[in-house]
Amino acid sequence: MRALPLLFALAATPAAAQTCGGPFPAFLDGLQAEAEARGIDPAAARAFLQGARLDDRTLRADNNQGVFRLEFVEFARRVISADRMRRGAENADRWDEIFDQVEARYGVPRGVLLAFWALETDYGAVQGDFNTRDSLVTLAHDCRRPELFRPQVLAAMELHARGQFDLDTTGAWAGEIGQVQMLPLDILERGVDGDGDGRVTLKTSVPDALMSGARTLQDFGWRAGEPWLVEVDVPASLDWSLSGLDTKRPVADWVADGVAPRGPSFGMTDGMEASLILPQGRGGPAFLAFPNYEVLFEWNQSFVYVTTAAYFATRLSGAPVFDAGDPAPQLSGAEMEELQRRLIAQGHDVGAVDGILGRQTRRAVQAEQRRLGLPADAWPTRELLGAL
Repeated sequence: MRALPLLFALAATPAAAQTCGGPFPAFLDGLQAEAEARGIDPAAARAFLQGARLDDRTLRADNNQGVFRLEFVEFARRVISADRMRRGAENADRWDEIFDQVEARYGVPRGVLLAFWALETDYGAVQGDFNTRDSLVTLAHDCRRPELFRPQVLAAMELHARGQFDLDTTGAWAGEIGQVQMLPLDILERGVDGDGDGRVTLKTSVPDALMSGARTLQDFGWRAGEPWLVEVDVPASLDWSLSGLDTKRPVADWVADGVAPRGPSFGMTDGMEASLILPQGRGGPAFLAFPNYEVLFEWNQSFVYVTTAAYFATRLSGAPVFDAGDPAPQLSGAEMEELQRRLIAQGHDVGAVDGILGRQTRRAVQAEQRRLGLPADAWPTRELLGAL
C-alpha cells in the first residue's frame, strides 16, 4: 500500500463524525460533508457518491492475500518467467526514448520501472476489474484501516471533480489504477502527463504511467545513480547477527568480512552503506540492500514482494539468476502463526498473527535467535519454534 501524503493524512474534519462502519447511507453523508469541508465541489461530490455500493468481492480479496505467505525463492520463480524477461527486453527497446527521459528527469533506472510494470499488471495487460470507486468506499467503510482508505476516496473524488476520474474506472481491489497501479492520492499529487496530451491517463498511456511511477519513487526518496540490490556470496564464517535491515555498514566492511558480488555491482562503492538481507536465512540467496531498496517499501510493504521486485529489476539490468542455495525448510502457515504467537508471548511486536514472515516478525525471530544462541539469520526454523 502506498504511503499517504500529509495533505490527506490529516484527521477527519468535525463534519465527518462517522469515519467508518455503521449504516452505509450515514457513512456516505459523512464523506459528502468532509468533501465539502475540504473544498471539493458539492455537486461533483454528490455525483461521485451517487450509486456507490459496498463490494463483498473487494473484502474477500483483502482477506485472501495468501501469496505473500510464499517464501522468496518460490515467489520469485513463480512471477519472474522467461516470457516476462523477454517482454521486458522488448518493452525496454520499444520505449527506449521514454526510459531515457525518465532516468534523466527522475533518476529511476528502466529495470526498476520494468519490474514493477511487469509485477503489477503484466506490462499493462492485467489491470484489474474491480470498480475503483466502490472498492475504495468499501475499504474506507470497513473499520480495519479507514485511515488508509478514506483519504483515497476523497482523492478520487477530487480527481472526479477535475474530470480526471470516471465512475466506471476499474483497477485492483485496493483501489490502484493503471499500468503501474497507483492510488488516487499518488495520481493527484504525482501524476505526470508523459505524452503531452494534457491528461494523466495511467490505464492507456505508457509514457504517463512510467513518468508517474518514476516521479512517485523520486518523491519517496529514490537516489539517482545508486544501486538498490546486489546479490552476493557470503562466507559460512560470517556473524549472521549482522544481517537484516536494522544493521547498516559500509560496503568496505562487508567486503573485508568476505562478502563479494556474484554479478554486476551496479555502481556500488566502498563507502556506501548497505544491509545484508537473507530472505531464506544463511542457506539461501544473499543480497546487499541499499537505501533505494528501502524506498521500494513505500510502494508495497511486503518483504517478499519488494525483494522480488528489486531482484527482478537487477535481472532486467543484466544480473544472473540467483543462487537458491539450500535453505532450511519453510514453516507451514499454521507453524508460522504459532511462532508469531510465541514471539508475542516473549514481548515482541510482530503485528498481526497472519502467518506472513514480514519485517517485524523477522526482527523478532532474529532477536530470539540471538537470545537462544542460534544462528541469528532471521529465518524461522522448527528448531527455533521448538526452543520457544
